[in-house]
Amino acid sequence: MKHNQSYYQERNLKNLDRIETLLNDLPYFCEDFLRGVETRTSTLTRLNYVYDLRIFFDFLSTRKFRGKPVHEITLDDLGQVTDMDVEIFLSYLSNYRHGEKRLSCDERAKARKLSSVRSLFKYFFNKGLIDVNNTAKVPTPKLHEKEIVRLEKDEVSDLLDTAECGSGLPPHASGYHNKTKVRDSAILTLFLGTGIRISELVGLNDDSIDFSTNSFVVTRKGGNQAILYFSEEVADALAAYLAQKENDPKVPDVSPAPLFLSMQYKRITVRAVENLVKKYAKIVSPLKKITPHKLRSTYGTALYRETGDIYVVADVLGHKDVNTTRKHYAAITEERRKSVAGRVKLHGGEDNE
Repeated sequence: MKHNQSYYQERNLKNLDRIETLLNDLPYFCEDFLRGVETRTSTLTRLNYVYDLRIFFDFLSTRKFRGKPVHEITLDDLGQVTDMDVEIFLSYLSNYRHGEKRLSCDERAKARKLSSVRSLFKYFFNKGLIDVNNTAKVPTPKLHEKEIVRLEKDEVSDLLDTAECGSGLPPHASGYHNKTKVRDSAILTLFLGTGIRISELVGLNDDSIDFSTNSFVVTRKGGNQAILYFSEEVADALAAYLAQKENDPKVPDVSPAPLFLSMQYKRITVRAVENLVKKYAKIVSPLKKITPHKLRSTYGTALYRETGDIYVVADVLGHKDVNTTRKHYAAITEERRKSVAGRVKLHGGEDNE
């Protein structure tokens, strides 16, 4: 199955180019670290390591080593970093400057940056190139559970209706709506009917879809491919969009052919999909911050409500760990708690014992 590899290959090459450029801002040994973890990490993970380590070494340069240029920091310097230094770094992330920008990290961003720093220290400690790994002594910031934001059934219906008819759109957006409504309806229906990730949706090609079995091939996180199935509602929305594409002479004849196209007839970008979801969701549910990932949560919650099987939900959503899926389960559990709240009567009930 190689239905949408070219998109992911292209994305990986862009990530590698970006890593190569950013390595100029890091100490020489960071290239050894990235090479050492290459076989067990994705290009995106390594790019995120680079982003996080840039901030860490900027901190060491200005705070720990008092103006020593980042590219002059050595492995011997790394061995001098104490657990207290790392704790000060986490505090620094609450309000720091990077380049011309003033930035602030929440608990999750701090936890990710600590994880990146730990990976670096662990690698060189295991290689025997530093004597002690003091990052292991620093606890991960406590992460508070985020509220699960999802659309209710009537909001799902309203969202799809809005994409189809365009009611509520501002005047400047209404002009484009006739050109994009079939595509936008197909995108929203696919999100809400299958729960796929935004990267999976953007990476789809025309030949990823098989209407004979109502199935399609997606490339999951980590590069593995999976076959997913969709309903007749999703099939109808996809068929309508593919028919429109087939009748549009401007659609380029390329192979593989991207499924969802931008107004410029190129593969639609992640940012464009995020913007179109936000555009319609603001009309339907202005108080909820709805993103493509929230549409995924909406599907996960609905699927659990219908099946009652957390393992089915985990499999369909592509979660490697079922505990990730329990967030959807927790939302349903809360509904069940509410439904039984009035069952136990404190006054006026008969004692049958």
